[in-house]
Amino acid sequence: MSVLGKRIKQARVQMGLSQERLGLDAGLDEMSASTRMNRYELGKRVPAPDFVERLSKVLNVPAAFFYAVEDDEAELLIKFHKLDALKRVELMNRLDELLYAK
Repeated sequence: MSVLGKRIKQARVQMGLSQERLGLDAGLDEMSASTRMNRYELGKRVPAPDFVERLSKVLNVPAAFFYAVEDDEAELLIKFHKLDALKRVELMNRLDELLYAK
């Protein structure tokens, strides 16, 4: 399974969606939604970048999540995505403090 396929499945299961439902919600044809999503998850097909963007909207995760190789990076992306703008600025400032503290 590819990283992309693993992340699609992870987010889909977390949302409680079937492959077919995810495909339909992301705009795939009813006749092929389940099959295409299955192939994406298994890594047999690679979705186009614009389709990955649609998946990210349906699954409420950043598109970058689907490409995160490390699990902790993927988790960080999800958490960052959930923060409002002010909290994001606070987090970035705190990260700067951690990274550049003497």
